[in-house]
Amino acid sequence: MQDIRFARSTDGVGIAYAVHGSGPPLLIDACWLSHLQFDWQSPVWRHFLVELGRIATVIRYDERGHGLSDRGVTDHGLQARLADLEAVADDAGFERFALLAMAQGGPVAIEYAARHPERLTRLAFYNSYAGAQVAATPEEAELFAAFEAMIKVGWGRPTSEFRRVFSSMMIPGGTEEQMRWLDDLQKMSVDAETAVLSRSQRQVIDSSARMAELDLPTLVLHSRGDQMIDFKECRALAAGIRGARLVALESSNHIVLADEPAWPVFLRELTTFLSPDRVLMAPTPSNGADSSAVSTLSPRELDILGLAAQGLDNDAIAAELVLSVRTVERHLQNAYAKLGVQGRTARAAAVGKLLHRA
Repeated sequence: MQDIRFARSTDGVGIAYAVHGSGPPLLIDACWLSHLQFDWQSPVWRHFLVELGRIATVIRYDERGHGLSDRGVTDHGLQARLADLEAVADDAGFERFALLAMAQGGPVAIEYAARHPERLTRLAFYNSYAGAQVAATPEEAELFAAFEAMIKVGWGRPTSEFRRVFSSMMIPGGTEEQMRWLDDLQKMSVDAETAVLSRSQRQVIDSSARMAELDLPTLVLHSRGDQMIDFKECRALAAGIRGARLVALESSNHIVLADEPAWPVFLRELTTFLSPDRVLMAPTPSNGADSSAVSTLSPRELDILGLAAQGLDNDAIAAELVLSVRTVERHLQNAYAKLGVQGRTARAAAVGKLLHRA
């Protein structure tokens, strides 16, 4: 079902990651609570793993100190977590891939995209953010302190009344079975000391200043009623990253469940978003010429040419990708230059090369 492997981060910490599914590679920047093996038994997460594996080759990993990764880790800062992501990406062996940031993975994914734009085809966020408690209100700071106290006193207890607070916030629409599973996952995935330490270090990470540097297809998905990460965070992501598209999910769950209407919306949006990557994975034509030229195109240029191949004019492409018409024209001119086409037939010739590559 999945292939579990281990990558070594720059400080020697072993990071467990798993690969399953088929299709264009999709690397998931880890969420707070995960266990690569236990998640497959989950009435909360299993539908994510099954369905995403049908549309992509999924690479996911347990954060340092969590799940099957090395435990007893004290450094959970941005640089350490970025090194973990880099280690997994390099060890998995995919030259280019899509990156999906879940929950607190947002700042790390932004930093990775800013440092390694050549590795990414596109970037997606799911109930995530750019920077955590950096600008927290006094009330939010008090709430954070209360959560930390609950973790310290209740995380490792045999009974789950303290852990249930977090489960109730993550899936307020969940069944008792789903709540119990999340209760158990908390204790199984990480010990109390690491939970407090990693959580406190995450609260001072802020990558929002790097968003303006990003220029690649970006999708932001967020539950309107998310109680773990406020909806305002997704607005900041969509506003801060050039051309990002925001999709609001009609759900109160931080983890969208399989039986709610928001789930097929999430799956449809992500499937459509990843579909251009199949062009990058297509076999090389026998003459090889068009393939090498198309491979030089950026993800944004590929998206724009793909929409042009569907018959959309520049105005329609700009509306679809939330870009200005001038930006669309600039990307097309860059694509024409890379593909060696010009003149009145440049658009048709560029689309022809793209379709020949596919």
